[in-house]
Amino acid sequence: MNSVPFRSAVADPSPRPLRPISGPAVWTGAEMGQSEDWIHSLSTRESEELEAAAQETERAGLPLIGIGRGDFVLPTLGPVLARIQNDIVEGRGFVLIRGVPIEGREREIQARMYWGIGAHLGDAVSQNAKGHLLGHIKDLGRPEGPSTRPYQTTIGLHYHTDSCDIVGLMCLARAKSGGLSSIASAGAVYNALLADRPDLAEALCGTFYCDRRTEVPEGKLPYYTVSVFNFHAGAMTSVGMRHDIESAQRFADVPRLSDVQREALVAMEETAEEVSLKMDFRPGDIQFLHNHTVYHSRTAFEDHPEPERRRHLLRLWLSVPGGRELPQFLAERWGSIEPGTVRGGIIVPGATLNAPLHAG
Repeated sequence: MNSVPFRSAVADPSPRPLRPISGPAVWTGAEMGQSEDWIHSLSTRESEELEAAAQETERAGLPLIGIGRGDFVLPTLGPVLARIQNDIVEGRGFVLIRGVPIEGREREIQARMYWGIGAHLGDAVSQNAKGHLLGHIKDLGRPEGPSTRPYQTTIGLHYHTDSCDIVGLMCLARAKSGGLSSIASAGAVYNALLADRPDLAEALCGTFYCDRRTEVPEGKLPYYTVSVFNFHAGAMTSVGMRHDIESAQRFADVPRLSDVQREALVAMEETAEEVSLKMDFRPGDIQFLHNHTVYHSRTAFEDHPEPERRRHLLRLWLSVPGGRELPQFLAERWGSIEPGTVRGGIIVPGATLNAPLHAG
């Protein structure tokens, strides 16, 4: 084990205002279900423009990871994506883009359309130790263990956040049953806990240890610390990592979770479910979330027996140039946290950035 003392991984917990918060990012699923303002259905013109831009980058010989916003010209859709980015970062914290024309298209074009949309929202960062800038959410039939990610299985996922400003998921194929996306406002979860169990809300402002799950940057410990609720620079930034927090208990030098901490993590999960919004993705749907204000999860699913029909999502982790100021402790996981830089992601020794078109 790394000989660096575990104290080096500990960040100061954030201040605890213990008062309700408000703003457009504080919502419940019941409220969001009253309208479809959070859905943008592509028009025929926008769809055609998107596909044409993807084809042009292919004709120009641009590799997928070399495509930037300036290479992916979207005269009509581009201004819409600028407004969508603002809705994600400064508003409710999520959006669903519906109708990306993926049916009958080669994977190369599907990926280029998705990447091009992402390039208008931010810069892609690595999602794992393999340096994947384009991720695949698909059951790979791997045995459970520290190196197996839950998204590579059919199990339901805990509510969580990722190590980036924006996470995007594009649906290529649906499961036979189940696999619903579920999202929740971290602000609504905080307010509900504060009203019902202020002791648990306060506990979630304290320090928790997270398992890096074998993705360890050079010179770092195999775990790092977070606070679930953080009040910094005038905003509440949440880090929902229950799965990794519980997994970190496998390390002998990580402090044991207290009974209050365990109860708080369970209460956070239960409250997120109570205020959640469910989405049943269709092929061609893209969900974008602001990781600092929105938790995401999914229900367990049963897949089709045919390999070509199995549930499959493409994922992007994006760094936003105009992203919010973040608590200093996140630098332990993110590397750079400075606004205006490409920040976040997972970088380990020997990783080369790449964008595989297929899961594996």
